[in-house]
Amino acid sequence: MAHDHGHGDHGHGGHAPDHHGCGFVAGQPRTRREALRTMGAGFGMMAFAQMVGASLVEAASPIRSAMGSILPKPDFAPRARNVIFLFMNGGVSQVDTFDPKPELDRYHGTALPEEIKTERKTGALMKSPFTFQRYGESGLQVSELFPHVGSVADDICVINSMYTDIPNHEPSLLMMNTGHIQPGRPALGSWLTYGLGTENENLPGFVVLCPDQPTVVGPPLWSNAFLPAIHQGTYISDKIPRLEDDFDPYALIPNIHAERNDPEHQRREVELVERLNRLHQERLEAQDAEIEGAISAMETAYRMQTEAPEVFDIRRETKATQELYGPGSTARGALMAVRLIEQGVRMVQVYYAKGDPWDHHADIMEHRVNARHSDQAFAAVVKDLKSRGLFDDTLVVCGTEFGRTPVLETGGGGAGGRVTNGRDHNPFGFSIWLAGGGIRGGMTYGRTDAFGFKAVENPVHIHDLHATILYLMGIDHEKLTYNYSGRDFRLTDVAGNVIHDIIA
Repeated sequence: MAHDHGHGDHGHGGHAPDHHGCGFVAGQPRTRREALRTMGAGFGMMAFAQMVGASLVEAASPIRSAMGSILPKPDFAPRARNVIFLFMNGGVSQVDTFDPKPELDRYHGTALPEEIKTERKTGALMKSPFTFQRYGESGLQVSELFPHVGSVADDICVINSMYTDIPNHEPSLLMMNTGHIQPGRPALGSWLTYGLGTENENLPGFVVLCPDQPTVVGPPLWSNAFLPAIHQGTYISDKIPRLEDDFDPYALIPNIHAERNDPEHQRREVELVERLNRLHQERLEAQDAEIEGAISAMETAYRMQTEAPEVFDIRRETKATQELYGPGSTARGALMAVRLIEQGVRMVQVYYAKGDPWDHHADIMEHRVNARHSDQAFAAVVKDLKSRGLFDDTLVVCGTEFGRTPVLETGGGGAGGRVTNGRDHNPFGFSIWLAGGGIRGGMTYGRTDAFGFKAVENPVHIHDLHATILYLMGIDHEKLTYNYSGRDFRLTDVAGNVIHDIIA
């Protein structure tokens, strides 16, 4: 699956198409391809013929998308075909949601037995103000904040031993989304579309939903970086309008009105720009990935006019389905995500809101408001995927960039130095959950210490999570590489282990 794409995108498992004609005009500079064709008694074309032969062998048993186009072959049989990533940005407290700690109740108000390193000044141990309950046949323990998620407990796997590298939002958000703490790396969704393509050529392969842009980091979280531009995530707002009439999908994507221009006239415009781009491409020594990406993006935008308005129009869903998700932007985004997946979009990411909405330094009780806006919608994704027959093929990931401390915060975060009822950032141990797409349901994996501060059993780094997601999608994370600036890059950098214990 590794390819040298230093001079452009050759596609996953294939070769770059030859956009040049067989002849050339006297006086015009020759391309490298034309030179190879005519020099050395045709040895260049012999090599090219061998490449074509290899491609024909590989294409003997092609995998085709729902649209009929040939898709890249995965490394092995995939368990999932699509990903929905529900992102609670800001840092969710593990000890208040999915990682109950009785020792916190017992030692509430006392000092932690050993000194811990936190970003801000912290004080005594603080028990969770929320009760926990066992759900389902598995007896999975879930906080009162997420009773609807508890109702699908037998379908989800909670990882309680996640950890990351940096206790700040920006690097941790980047790590969770791109596998690196600094901007400039491709997002998970970009790697997936690069490695597997997309099943619907009329829609983007990677879609990002959030009420307002940006989040703390913004577009670098869904950037294609050095991958070809076609793999860039497409941001669309899922903000709830003030008026019911504003649910019109054209209000979400205002620049795809096919009615504003004659379709035939539009088609001619697109073809003209494409021909101009191709003429410029033919005069270059090497294939220009940016031009190829621009051409592909323009074609996708043109085709979106026919399908995007329908897929984003949640009014087409039954009243029962809309009520299943509940009100609010998170619910709207979650329902849109399922509809997009149903139409062949490879990955959809749903952010809770802009900024750090789960970053509750001053009062952890504020988690109750955020959970009320998320809980029903998150459970609805699982239930709705099942009812549509998509659950087994769709990997659902629900996570955050880091956790929170089991001790109360005594300053900072807008508290002005006062002792508060909030919790500081904690990169050493936190929880996420996964469902569908080959995941074993009704289980917890890994464990933090007695107070929920640090992962101590089966610790899972972000690289391990990414390796597992790629594995479930049929990709060997060590083989999915891209050569850029003289170096092979990959999502998991030089680390990552697949968590086979959570795979059904």
